[in-house]
Amino acid sequence: MKAINKVIAGLGLTVALGLGASSAQAAGGHGCGTYKDVEGKEQTLHCESAPIDLTNKPSIQRGASMFMSYCVGCHTAQYVRYSKMYKDLDIPKELVEKYLMLTTDQVGDHITAKIDPELQSSWFGAAPPDLSMETRLRGNDWVYTYLLAFYEDPSRPWGSNNIVLPNAAMPHVLHDMQMNTSKEQYRQNIGDIVNFMAWMAEPQAHQRKIYGFWVVLFLLALLIPVYLLNKEFWKDVK
Repeated sequence: MKAINKVIAGLGLTVALGLGASSAQAAGGHGCGTYKDVEGKEQTLHCESAPIDLTNKPSIQRGASMFMSYCVGCHTAQYVRYSKMYKDLDIPKELVEKYLMLTTDQVGDHITAKIDPELQSSWFGAAPPDLSMETRLRGNDWVYTYLLAFYEDPSRPWGSNNIVLPNAAMPHVLHDMQMNTSKEQYRQNIGDIVNFMAWMAEPQAHQRKIYGFWVVLFLLALLIPVYLLNKEFWKDVK
């Protein structure tokens, strides 16, 4: 009986941890920092919910295009290969080679900026971070809110600042896009970029959740014969 109790307890812990992680992800985790209002009072900045949908390949494809156009000039994504993009995202290899491979001509290469980090440090004060796992590090909602939180600030070297990360070294590289699109379209574009970054950080996330569901379902079904077998073994033991 002790064995079956251990099995049930283990399954309960697994389900609880899974539901807890899902709830935390859905809630966006912690806030996006603090800011001071016009009266100088410190207020909590709540993260906006990123429109993450790893089944929406058109969104991820659009995000890939904008990421390569606006981000790879400075940032790397060294844990992702170009070949992974066209295989997983259903982008024709010819289009990847023609429009998305801006820093190499080898489709098997990792995504790199091809800029000397020391030179970048002299420009920005610090080398731009690799973005392969940024959404895993910060959270999807944090990255989404951060990209929406730039504002003009003439006192800063690049003329912009950020509410989420004050005095950020990164300039507002999406400024032209913001000026030339509607507010709704701009937010959608940011959502597509973050959706691509979420895929990039864990390309198998959607499949993992599907497999996880069936594994848990199988283990729950397995409890029935295990329980009956345990009962049969111990029926004559007083």
